[in-house]
Amino acid sequence: MNEPDVSATLTFVETGASTADAVVETLQSLDPLVLSLLVVAVAAALVGGWWLVRWFRRPPGVRLQRILADYDEVAVLMHPNPDPDAMACAMGVATIADAVDTDATLQFAGEIRHQENRAFRTVLDLDLERVESSSDLACDAVVLVDHNTPRGFTGAQTVEPVAVVDHHPGNGTGTRFTDVRTEYGAASTIFVEYLEEVGASTPDDEGDPVLSPELATGLIYGIQSDTDHLTNGCSRAEFEAAAVLYDAIDEDLLERIANPQVSDDVLQVKATAITEKRVDGSFAVCDVGEVGNTDAIPQAADELMHLEGVTAVVVYGKKDGTIHLSGRSRDDRVHMGETLRHAVSDIPMANAGGHARMGGGQLSVDHMRGIGPSDGIDDEEFEERLFSAMAGER
Repeated sequence: MNEPDVSATLTFVETGASTADAVVETLQSLDPLVLSLLVVAVAAALVGGWWLVRWFRRPPGVRLQRILADYDEVAVLMHPNPDPDAMACAMGVATIADAVDTDATLQFAGEIRHQENRAFRTVLDLDLERVESSSDLACDAVVLVDHNTPRGFTGAQTVEPVAVVDHHPGNGTGTRFTDVRTEYGAASTIFVEYLEEVGASTPDDEGDPVLSPELATGLIYGIQSDTDHLTNGCSRAEFEAAAVLYDAIDEDLLERIANPQVSDDVLQVKATAITEKRVDGSFAVCDVGEVGNTDAIPQAADELMHLEGVTAVVVYGKKDGTIHLSGRSRDDRVHMGETLRHAVSDIPMANAGGHARMGGGQLSVDHMRGIGPSDGIDDEEFEERLFSAMAGER
């Protein structure tokens, strides 16, 4: 058995003692004012570190609520042509803000045309304001929901949101708060968690956010609409959120939103998609031509997904010189967002993307035909690109 090295231990202790003595002597030699400032700086660093640890250990819903409390008013901005998920998220922000006496103005760019989206707004009696430019925003404190980069209105690129809550891929961030969960099927799911974290309760508990029947119904429909009724792109969190909301949902409101009347032009576009589709193996593509309502295009894509043997579809149509794309996939080989992005990657001014199960995009007819640095392609070549992209050949 080895004997302990006593001399080494003594040397270490002596060295430590001498170092401590040196530090004490140095501090004693400092000017009292400098020493005071040094003590204050160390104390501030310790307090600041403690505060940061406590801040980031708080649940994100609590952090968001505390940020909202710093403002008299916030503008809750949805993406252009908002869907139920976006509108439900905006309702969630308004509820959390109301608990800390912050006014929330719910705003959007574009239009609400899809019959399901119009029904959601009408049935839940939502007060939504339309913006055409950044000057129309209710205030400088902007909260983005269900998207992470402002778009769709003049001056959007100048807007710096204070908070961003989303489930879509992207690089947008808030100056004070960012929560982007791409693994979630709906952004509404995040707000269900927030409401739990801030103590959402029944209307009897004054001072707490209220999980009203309207809010619960909106959130569950937001989850359902973005996950095809909990069958597509779900995470465990969606099912847990649905369980949380269950007791507060108003079934009558839910039925009225889910079963709105369908306009004739939407039915015509669906019929065109069914009768004019091109099928290659398990993939389908259809050009539905000129449309009056671009929201009919994703509805037609949903319709084609019911065809036996079809696992991925892309439907596109034109309006005012722009081609609008909508894709759906239940094929593990086809990431629809990446498929559409690859299909338009070399067409100037085109943009497309989305999730594995659904995606969308827009491109200019003129640019597709050859304006700009590309050679241009026709509709038939474009469809071949879509088939190739779905097959992983592009």
